[in-house]
Amino acid sequence: MFSLEALFVATGAVALAELGDKTQFLALLLVIRFGRPWTIFFAILAAALLNHGLSAWVGQFFANRLDTELIQVITGFSFIAIGLWMLRPGEAPEEARSLRAGVFITAFVLFSLAELGDKTQLATVLLGARYGEVLLVTIGSTLGMLLANAPAIWIGERFAKRLPVRGLHFASCALFILIGLFTLFAAWR
Repeated sequence: MFSLEALFVATGAVALAELGDKTQFLALLLVIRFGRPWTIFFAILAAALLNHGLSAWVGQFFANRLDTELIQVITGFSFIAIGLWMLRPGEAPEEARSLRAGVFITAFVLFSLAELGDKTQLATVLLGARYGEVLLVTIGSTLGMLLANAPAIWIGERFAKRLPVRGLHFASCALFILIGLFTLFAAWR
């Protein structure tokens, strides 16, 4: 028998945990940088389903065995690398917008990395362990992720149409680097 409590608790817990989280800023930055809100939305959906599904399935196993500091260090350096990569000359935003698979894969990988060791992943691990309802916890935590991040995608799209693209490009590069530095700082404090 399925417990709808697992679905509702997972949805609410993850939606609340995501408010103001780095993945909301990541969604905003990606849509400003690349456009393609639906592509980014589906990348977030795929990353959340994979990440939260594995987290719920494995439950306490990952919570007890993964070194979260190492994960944060890898994630921090990955964000810095993406920020520096975005500074490369010769890649116009228009070119990036025409690469649907490139935008999808970029968003998917970044969201997957951003969720490693994040509070929503840990919450999903704990909810999976508590309820034992892998499917409902996965669906609920994914819905919570989408409820928190979808508004950032469409708000970002509106900003992208009104603000200068070149300035946004450099601002997004700087923000990726800052997110990486803050992630490293959190890992080493």
